[in-house]
Amino acid sequence: MYGKIRRKYVKVIITADVRTKKLIAVDAKIGEVSEPKVAAKHIELLKEKWIKMKKFYGDCAYDTNEIFNAIGDAESAMKIRKNATTYRCKGRRRRQEVREYIKLGYKKWAKKVKYGLRWAIEGIFSSIKRKFGEDLRARSVIGLIAEAMKKVLAYDVMISYAKNEMLTA
Repeated sequence: MYGKIRRKYVKVIITADVRTKKLIAVDAKIGEVSEPKVAAKHIELLKEKWIKMKKFYGDCAYDTNEIFNAIGDAESAMKIRKNATTYRCKGRRRRQEVREYIKLGYKKWAKKVKYGLRWAIEGIFSSIKRKFGEDLRARSVIGLIAEAMKKVLAYDVMISYAKNEMLTA
């Protein structure tokens, strides 16, 4: 198989404050990664550090019973899947969210929960790719993960520095 190199993809999952764009937790993995499981881990990390989460934003990939159970009292702004039903909901919370989403429809629901703010997180990824490029040069698995983490953490340092400079100016 000359010339057929199997590409390795690094998946970076972040949890950030939508308002300040400050990163709270970062994970980088190679291969098949369950984003909801990593997000649930990030939520547990917040709870351990006694950080109160007011609202959780996510696309329909995060529409799982596990996430709804993990966020607890926090509001949710997670898009519900098109084929969602209330029959297989293990938790009362997800069942209520599915019913509300179906009742209101996407546009009214999105306006009510301010779903558009989720794009602040996508903007973080866009900024990282613009500043540092989306290509990774490392060849080893450890090197790929380290390089991805360095880019994300360098972005976080730059944002923190810029915010501090604006406050002192």
